[in-house]
Amino acid sequence: MAPSRSDASGPSSEVLRFPRSRSEYWFAYLFTALLMLVPTVLYVIGFSMVTATAASSSYSPYGTPTAEPSAGGATLALIGGILMIIVMLALLVPTLAISWRRLHDANLAGPFWFLTFIPGVGGLIVLALMLMPSKPEGRRFDV
Repeated sequence: MAPSRSDASGPSSEVLRFPRSRSEYWFAYLFTALLMLVPTVLYVIGFSMVTATAASSSYSPYGTPTAEPSAGGATLALIGGILMIIVMLALLVPTLAISWRRLHDANLAGPFWFLTFIPGVGGLIVLALMLMPSKPEGRRFDV
């Protein structure tokens, strides 16, 4: 006999088992943003160093730059970029699960999360959906 959904155990079943408040979702979102802060700062500083060096260099009569881009800045940008990718990949499934659960709590279908892939406005649309209050009708997704 196969176990029912209520028999499931583990962190994923804990996230998906019962409705979550908006504050629980937003604290998880804040945690994600704080984790992304350090890699993003490293990337921005490194990228700024590279662009500042490139902007201040001049060209010789032969068309070659007189100064190379900052190697330290390029390294910093590379490290920041790699760390951003690692953190994003590590948080992809938990973020998707809690966002899906939040949409269900607002009585919306989980696949609305894929609206984030619409360039420009998709993230804003999903943000507006995440701000909606929880509704008791959303329990229909708990079956």
